[in-house]
Amino acid sequence: MSKPTDLVQGTLDLLVLKVVALEPMHGWAIAQRIRQMSREVLQVGQGALYPCLHKLEQNGWLSSEWAISENNRRAKYYTLTKAGRQALQQEAAQWERLAEAISFIVRTA
Repeated sequence: MSKPTDLVQGTLDLLVLKVVALEPMHGWAIAQRIRQMSREVLQVGQGALYPCLHKLEQNGWLSSEWAISENNRRAKYYTLTKAGRQALQQEAAQWERLAEAISFIVRTA
């Protein structure tokens, strides 16, 4: 049986896009924001986060640049691109349809 913290395949893209839409962030901050916004339910490990960031950047949905973090260290900051904003809208709409369908089945079955 799956654990509550297991992400449905494809949802990490949506979560990362949503969090980066709020403000440019580096990887560790993205993972922390997801954890915080989910009320400590979702924890994204580096092994899932960094491949996701790389893929989103390759898709043209994120851009990145190196800067100094709040801890005075070099960090790669990610920003949502125009194409990323469009992808976020599409991904969110797809998620809403999927979540609604699953909720309907769970409530009526």
